[in-house]
Amino acid sequence: MQGKDIGFRAWFYFRNGWSIYFAFIFAAINTLTVTYYLAIERAPLLREIFPTFLQYILIVGGIGIPTLIIVGYAHWKRSAARKAEIDIGYETDPYKARTLVNSEMLLKMNLHMMEMVMKLLNNTKLTDEEISEIKKSKNQISELINKRTFANKLDLKFIKTESQES
Repeated sequence: MQGKDIGFRAWFYFRNGWSIYFAFIFAAINTLTVTYYLAIERAPLLREIFPTFLQYILIVGGIGIPTLIIVGYAHWKRSAARKAEIDIGYETDPYKARTLVNSEMLLKMNLHMMEMVMKLLNNTKLTDEEISEIKKSKNQISELINKRTFANKLDLKFIKTESQES
């Protein structure tokens, strides 16, 4: 698998390295340089606040870095934008959706098995209602497994129905 797609893998790693690290650094250096030499250096009032390029970098960095950390935190922890990104990830990556669905199904099966084991350990029989619930879960899981494909998006539909709050 890795031998066939080594070029695409290299392209993926290159894009990530560039966009996450180099482009960020180059953009920061470019922004600081352009704003200082084209705006601040030519404005007497701003020149008094930032007399040298190094002082400008230190002041902007001292204010900008904490501000950007707060903005990044708010994006990840407090905004609907992050939820939208996660939703899009599941909508566009069937493998991610499949993994989540499989995990949910495993949790349900394990819960049923633990209930049965507890009953057996207590020498108690399962009630007809419990047996019916287990059969219902088994049938739902079997039906999903038999019908789903990566193309038909049944995993995504399962995620959406399971995530609806009651």
